Amino acid sequence: MDSFNDFNNPQVSALPKHLRQYIVGQHYEHYTPIDQAVWRYVMRQNYSYLKDVAYYPYIPGLEKAGLTIEHIPHLQEMNDALGKIDWGAVTVDGFIPPAAFMEYQAYRVLVIAADIRQLKHIEYTPAPDIIHESAGHAPIIADSDYQRYLSYFGSIGAKAMFSAQDYELYEAIRALSILKEMPDADPDEIKKAEDQVAYCQQNMGEPSEMALLSRLHWWTVEYGLIGTLENPKIYGAGLLSSIGESVTCMKPEVKKLWYTSEAVNYPYDITRPQQQLFVTPCFQNLVDVLEQFADKMAFRVGGAYGLQKAIESNNTCTVVYSSGLQVSGTLTNFLKDDKGQPAFINLQGPAALAYSGKQLDGHGKDYHTDGYSSPVGKLNGVSTPLEYLYIKEGELMALHFESGISVMGRVIGVIRENNRNLLISFTDCTVLNRKGTHLFEPAWGVYDMAVGESIVSVYSGAADKNTFEETGYRPRISTYHPIHSEKTRQLHRLYQRVRRCREENFGHERLAYTWEQLKLQHRDDWLCPLEILEILSAKNIEPELVKEITAYLADKAQKQPELKKLIGDGFYLIKHPVEQTAV
Repeated sequence: MDSFNDFNNPQVSALPKHLRQYIVGQHYEHYTPIDQAVWRYVMRQNYSYLKDVAYYPYIPGLEKAGLTIEHIPHLQEMNDALGKIDWGAVTVDGFIPPAAFMEYQAYRVLVIAADIRQLKHIEYTPAPDIIHESAGHAPIIADSDYQRYLSYFGSIGAKAMFSAQDYELYEAIRALSILKEMPDADPDEIKKAEDQVAYCQQNMGEPSEMALLSRLHWWTVEYGLIGTLENPKIYGAGLLSSIGESVTCMKPEVKKLWYTSEAVNYPYDITRPQQQLFVTPCFQNLVDVLEQFADKMAFRVGGAYGLQKAIESNNTCTVVYSSGLQVSGTLTNFLKDDKGQPAFINLQGPAALAYSGKQLDGHGKDYHTDGYSSPVGKLNGVSTPLEYLYIKEGELMALHFESGISVMGRVIGVIRENNRNLLISFTDCTVLNRKGTHLFEPAWGVYDMAVGESIVSVYSGAADKNTFEETGYRPRISTYHPIHSEKTRQLHRLYQRVRRCREENFGHERLAYTWEQLKLQHRDDWLCPLEILEILSAKNIEPELVKEITAYLADKAQKQPELKKLIGDGFYLIKHPVEQTAV
């Protein structure tokens, strides 16, 4: 990870260290003149088209997010702007794990892929890039209702249970997106990667909370529409950043459905255009649907249901007792009482105890190295919950729970918070189940018993991540960064010459020479000739050269169908120029 830079932004500065590990430097100097031209083309097209079909805050939102048409944004510029609406932004290496992505949202920090799409993927890229993340996500945050939904979604998503299959699918999608962005990717390798994604999708088993929540995120934050079924507006970042799909999504063949809790039953394919989209009448409806889903999640349901979800996850989870004690680790099994309620939990491997998200002194992974176990429930014949009883250090105690579990030993310590007992430590302790089987023996040392009548919540991850997780889950592969050939670097210089001519209003006489170089050495390129044509047309100079370049591009559009719309849209903006100061 590059040295941490908070950009003097309070939201970025507040990020915990387990999230900071995903941050990479933007390295602005790595963006090539072609990259800048790609940004400018997409932003000009977006401004021209999206002003009519995007949800109304999009255009003023560009300015509030620190974005301009003319150049790829500097992260400092974005943070200066976003800080005014209590958000921030950081750059990362492509896709990051879903749980981490959600948590960034909860901290009100936009995660922006540092890379930008290639020219050949200018309409749409399966990989996250700076166009998608900044020009897609950032502008709509200017809407106060939407930004509240986004951060609230993140806080809920950060608690969602995930499965091993979720991470296998994440790695497969990340690998495919990286491969597709490589300039000379082997078609057989792409097919193999696509097959792996399909295999993972078909073998997910019962979808986890994270998998289902990701669907709601996809159909709202990424591909959401707002308004009416007959006249929806775009607010989803995936559509706002795709100059191809933002047009095709409005066609009748893309079915429009009302956004309800039923959207969770619609899987999505990140590599293909969507077959249907969901329309919400207002952003409050997004919150309402999210609430309906969250009410069924383990972090709100708790109890035996939540513990079972933790076992199925087989990852670090946190079990919260009614006293407020948080037990973090990998839950392997639990016992139930006659009513089906949790009676005893058992975690294997390193465990830690916390309260209000802060680890209890002396109760980290270095102490509970081999696991943790404790009863839960009401005491037999005692109406007052154990968490409120006065416990005296040094006394012998025999606690008999309604479940039949007994704890007998000498009290050597009590941890209390907010007038509640959280933890009672025993020496010479014996723990028995109702059949008399030993669950803990005196020879095993000190027994630290959690206190609480019930399990009120179970959620993914550790309560105190900064102490529990020295390093979080890291992707297996990194994104691809090309090494440019001399010929490509020569093309970069031609793009830069055209850019300088436009920005400095100088050197127009050299555009003819630049055009000759493009014809001789770079006949595959279409964007640089289009930029030359734009300057000449705006200045109303070199009419013969204008005719020649226009004919060249028209012929290219005719012979290469994949370029027809791109070149046609470029012609349109030459005749209907975008005001550069509009954003």
